[in-house]
Amino acid sequence: MEHHFYLSLIPEALVISMLPAAEFGNYLAVGTKKRAREQAIFFELTNGFESDYFDLKEAIQQCVPHEDGQPKHSVYVSTYRVLEHVPLEVFGSLWLITDNGLGLELKQGPLPAEMDDAHYLYQELCPVHPLIASTLGPVGFCKFITDPSVRVSVPKMCFLELTHGTLPEDPDRARIGDLPYRDVKHLWNCILEMTEKGKITKTVNRTYFSHVRYRCIKSGFYVGDQNTLLYYPFPSNGELEKNNHKWWRWAQES
Repeated sequence: MEHHFYLSLIPEALVISMLPAAEFGNYLAVGTKKRAREQAIFFELTNGFESDYFDLKEAIQQCVPHEDGQPKHSVYVSTYRVLEHVPLEVFGSLWLITDNGLGLELKQGPLPAEMDDAHYLYQELCPVHPLIASTLGPVGFCKFITDPSVRVSVPKMCFLELTHGTLPEDPDRARIGDLPYRDVKHLWNCILEMTEKGKITKTVNRTYFSHVRYRCIKSGFYVGDQNTLLYYPFPSNGELEKNNHKWWRWAQES
């Protein structure tokens, strides 16, 4: 049976499996009857992924079929500093799995045209995961957060852009629909502080991340370092309704 390498984001881990991506995602989310359901997000690693940092050889030796012939679901290679040691050249599709095991595959796309929004809202996913407001577009934000000359930085970052409705204009009359932001005034104050003090980032919540509310995604997902930024566009609501109705219907409820 073929071996597949996956980079899980929640939690961060490098995993080898005999399951193809959709089945692997279902296994992570639903698992066995004794496991609680949970969301999963992971990258497929392609292009003959090899590494001098991870012990892939031993993991492959452990990833063998069960006695009854069933494929091995998972062997964990590492759960620490995984993202920074996986080259961007081997990043394949990004899979978004709902807590009932439905999967949506996102392919890499060209970076969007230079954005001119005054404010952005980012959920950092890996290796850290605060909620961040910023005046920087995705390219500038990635360069800033991975800049080794900055006092607090990481070598590589995966993040997504969230929508904030019309909040930056007026928090009292903001149209944010059913977006699940617990403290709208606090979010607005963070944006206001950036404007008044000339800051380019402001931490909205240090421990915000528990799972991604897919209905809040704006442009999509990003992963990069100082030199390269990969972009995974998130489909429009209309595209999801048409092409991934079942996944989208469940995703809106979670």
